[in-house]
Amino acid sequence: MVEYFKLSFVYIAKDMKFKYIDILTALFAVVLILSNITSSKIVSFGGWINFDGGTILFPLAYIFGDLLTEVYGYSRARRVIWIGFAMNILMVLIFWLVAVLPAAAGWGLQDSYNNILGVIPRIVLASLTAYLVGEFLNSYVLAKLKVKTAGRFFWLRAIGSTAVGQFLDTTIFIAIAFIGVLPLSLLGTIWLTNYVFKISVEIILLPVTYRVVRCFKQKEGVDYYDRGTNFNPLKI
Repeated sequence: MVEYFKLSFVYIAKDMKFKYIDILTALFAVVLILSNITSSKIVSFGGWINFDGGTILFPLAYIFGDLLTEVYGYSRARRVIWIGFAMNILMVLIFWLVAVLPAAAGWGLQDSYNNILGVIPRIVLASLTAYLVGEFLNSYVLAKLKVKTAGRFFWLRAIGSTAVGQFLDTTIFIAIAFIGVLPLSLLGTIWLTNYVFKISVEIILLPVTYRVVRCFKQKEGVDYYDRGTNFNPLKI
């Protein structure tokens, strides 16, 4: 028997097919992978604002997370989060495999490759752990707030969920990756600039996010409310 859920303006089948969720999943994974690759460079503005290059792209992953949870619900967002995680693992394995393969004679860029794309276990652990905790918290908080606010105040859900998710994401990554490696004063600066930048991007792009979310709800004919949802992140 097909299960139906009453939404704000439509009934949807639990197993109904959506037109755009595969495209969103692909974009989410690409943004996530690109942000991890570009994070190998530390960018500096004015000599006192320091952040990794991936910070430019990574906030978009949270915006995609907001869109997926708001439109399709936590369960489908959870699936996309795990797909993104799997693609990150695949990226790490490919980078490692290429690094350990013998270099061709006359190709003198092995050290450059290792410096940029080489796998550092501590960084990989930090990145993957922070990603899972941050993304799942972002999706969970947004889904819960949507039910509590009866679908109103999207700005509150989007900013609030990102603030919680990015707080732990940034803290976990910096703690695992850099404590004992970089001075605490520099870690504090990196943490603050990363966190403020990510929240700022969410706020600046909020009008665009509003329009995109509304468009997807209309195109897909769905506005999902997570009533009775199993929020176990391991339930795939």
